[in-house]
Amino acid sequence: MVAVMSAMFLAALDQNVVSTAMATIVKEFDALEHLSWVFTAYMLTSTISVPIYGRLSDIYGRKGFFLTSIVIFLVGSALCGLSQDMNQLIFFRAIQGIGGGALMTNAFAIIADLWTPEERGRWQGLMGGVFGLSSVFGPLLGGWLTDHASWRWAFYINMPLGLLALVAIVVLMPKIKSTIKDKSIDYLGAIYLTLGLTSLLLGVTWGGNVYPWNSVEIILLLAFSFVTLSFFASVESFVKNPILPLELFKNSTFNVSIALVFLVGMGMFGVISVIPLFAQKVIGVSATNSGAIMFPMMGGMIGASIFGGQLLSKFKKYKALAVLGAGITWFAISWLSTMNGQTTQAALSFRMIFVGIGMGLSMPVLNIAIQNAFDRSKIGVVTASTQLFRSIGGAIGVAVAGSILNTVLAKNGGDLGAAIPKTFFFASFFMLAAFLLSFFLKDNTLQPMDKIEGR
Repeated sequence: MVAVMSAMFLAALDQNVVSTAMATIVKEFDALEHLSWVFTAYMLTSTISVPIYGRLSDIYGRKGFFLTSIVIFLVGSALCGLSQDMNQLIFFRAIQGIGGGALMTNAFAIIADLWTPEERGRWQGLMGGVFGLSSVFGPLLGGWLTDHASWRWAFYINMPLGLLALVAIVVLMPKIKSTIKDKSIDYLGAIYLTLGLTSLLLGVTWGGNVYPWNSVEIILLLAFSFVTLSFFASVESFVKNPILPLELFKNSTFNVSIALVFLVGMGMFGVISVIPLFAQKVIGVSATNSGAIMFPMMGGMIGASIFGGQLLSKFKKYKALAVLGAGITWFAISWLSTMNGQTTQAALSFRMIFVGIGMGLSMPVLNIAIQNAFDRSKIGVVTASTQLFRSIGGAIGVAVAGSILNTVLAKNGGDLGAAIPKTFFFASFFMLAAFLLSFFLKDNTLQPMDKIEGR
C-alpha cells in the first residue's frame, strides 16, 4: 500500500503544483487565451481513460497497467517541462492525463484487490488523506519551484517521485491474476465512449464561458454527445466484454452510489472553483496566499477521511457515514452562502473546515459501497465508474457555478460579494439532493472475503 499511495500522491500532487505555476507559464508564452486548455486537455484524457483502463485491468491484471500508467505520466511530465509554446504544452498535458486517469482508478481498485471489504475503510480513508495532503502541499511546492527554479520544475518534480513509485510497485506489490477467461476487448464501445465524453466535457466546459449556452457550437456538441453515448449504450448491451456493463445499473446500491458521487462532485468542484475568487476579490487575500485559504478544508478532509475509514472498518456499516457526510457538506455549503463583503478570512476558514469534514466522510464511503456490491472480477470497472461519474459531475459543477456566477454578476452590477454567495446557495441544492438520496442507500454490511495469495 505504500507503493500505491506513493503513486496516488504523484498524480494528485501534480494538479496542485501545476495550477500555481500557470500564471508564469501564460506570461512567458503570452497565451492567456489558451489557459483553460491546459486544464481541459488533462481533464478530457484522464476522464476518458478511466473506464477503459478499469476494464482492461480487470481482464489483464492491475500491476502491469499501473506501471504502464506511471510511465505514460512521467513521459508526459517530461515533455510538458520541455514545451516551447502553449500548443505543445496542451498536447503534452493530454498525454500526461492518459497516465493520470489510469493512476487514480487503479489505485482505488488495488485496495479492493489486496484487502477484504471490512478492511478497505481504513485504507480508503488513508488514500483520502493522501489526496488532501497533496492539495495542501501542492500549491506551496508549485509556488516555491516557480519562484526559485523555473515553472518547468513543476513538471520535472514528477520524475524522481515517479521513479520511486515505480521501484516501490515493482518490488512491493504482489501480482494478482485476473480470473476472466474471455479477454476480448470492446473497441467499438471505447470509440463511442471517447467521442461522447469528449463532446460532453467540451460542451459543459465551454458553455457559458467560451460560447453562450444557446449557441450553435454548444448545442451541436451536446447533441453529438447524446447521439454517440446512445450508440455506446447500444453497443454495451450486446458485446461480450463491455467497458461499462449495463448490468451494473441493475444493482440499486450502484445506482444510488453513482448518483451520490455525481452530486458530490458537482457540489465540491463547484465550490472549490470560486472560493479563491471570493478570498482574493472580496476578502482581500493576496494572490500569493490564496492557495493557503484551502488549507482548512483540506485539513478537515484529511482528518475526516482517516477517522471515517477507521469507523467503517470497525462497525462495517457505511450508510450512516454517507448520510452524515452529505448532511455536513450541505450544511457547510449553505453556511458559505451567508457570507458577504464583511466576512473575515477567519470566518471563511472556519466554514471551510466543515466543507472538508463533509467531503472527507462522503468520498471514501461511496467507493467502498460500490466495491462491496460486486464480486472481485468487476472491481476495476465499478471503481472506474466511480471516478468517471465524479469527474463528469465535477466538470458540470464547475460549468454550472461559472454560469450562475456570470448571470448573478450581470444582475448585481458586478458585485462579487453578493454574486459568489448566491453561487454557493445554488450549489447547496446539489448537496441537499445528495443528502436526501443518501437515505436510499442499502445499509449493507461489509462482508469478509478469502485472503488473496501474495497479499
